[in-house]
Amino acid sequence: MLDIYDRSTDPDEHINAYVAQLSIYTTDTHVYCKVFLASLRGVALSWFTQLPKSIDSFESLKAKFAQQFATNNLHHLTPIALVNIHQEKGESLRAFMDRFGQVTLNIRSLLPEVAMAYLTIAL
Repeated sequence: MLDIYDRSTDPDEHINAYVAQLSIYTTDTHVYCKVFLASLRGVALSWFTQLPKSIDSFESLKAKFAQQFATNNLHHLTPIALVNIHQEKGESLRAFMDRFGQVTLNIRSLLPEVAMAYLTIAL
């Protein structure tokens, strides 16, 4: 069962999930291209059906998909976002750690040393 993209989620995440799901069965990128439409709904499916026949690779298809739906990309945070997080007065350590952890999940390539440094300051 493929994850479905309907323009309500991050297109990069959709591509990553799609490739992960299909790679269980095949690594043939020609198959990736042919099956891709089965993972689309709504506006995304309409966009796909209007693509020119000249797309010659899955890399090309991914690039066009990313370009078309770029406005739906999630805006990932940078480590500097951790500067503004502090344990609030009366906030339990558990609640603070949950909140801090949620923010760190949205930071790509966050080094553990950096997270620990900000955590120490935040407490």
